[in-house]
Amino acid sequence: MNPTPQVDAWHDATLGEAAVKALKKNGFDAIFAATPDEAVEKVMAFIAKGKTVGFGGSMTVKALGIQEKAKALGAEILDHNAQGLSPDGKLAVLRRQLTCDVFVSGSNAVTLEGDIVNVDGNGNRVAALTFGPAKTVVVVGVNKIVRDLDEAMARIESYASPMNNKRLDKTNPCVKTGLCEDCEGATRICRVYQILRRKPSLSDFTVVIVGARLGY
Repeated sequence: MNPTPQVDAWHDATLGEAAVKALKKNGFDAIFAATPDEAVEKVMAFIAKGKTVGFGGSMTVKALGIQEKAKALGAEILDHNAQGLSPDGKLAVLRRQLTCDVFVSGSNAVTLEGDIVNVDGNGNRVAALTFGPAKTVVVVGVNKIVRDLDEAMARIESYASPMNNKRLDKTNPCVKTGLCEDCEGATRICRVYQILRRKPSLSDFTVVIVGARLGY
């Protein structure tokens, strides 16, 4: 049992609001949602029946059940991890995500300087975050908030990357050590590094900071 829920909630809200303020300064639309349910409500406000909705493979978004809710609403789901897709079918979905009506993603880190930091293997997620979808929504738990870019990279190398390698059942060195080893193997998933320092000029971009610990 958590003995200090009120203190935790205070700290989560304080960090979350600080991140929202920094993101807004950098041109992003940003919202703080105190609870997961409130975050879902904020995201679903951008989704409607008949819209194409792409998903970047985020564990945060998965934990919130947004994909299932969007499908129930009658949206067309673009999920490149859907069962039964052939390699060509997966590639077709990845390409459609780049021009979908709504792209919903998580992030590896958000700094208190208003940066959004991500590392990809294929680059599909960071490509969609840069340009293409009519609406981009990034959902981030307070556990992803860091002070600056140095802390963002430290978080990715010491936590996010090893955890995602383990989740994806990779055989890369970080699965054994729990830390990034800057490996050179063919199965490396950390290949494309992206820092969004300002909102991409032609993107309609909203960041929802959630007062909960979600994803890697």
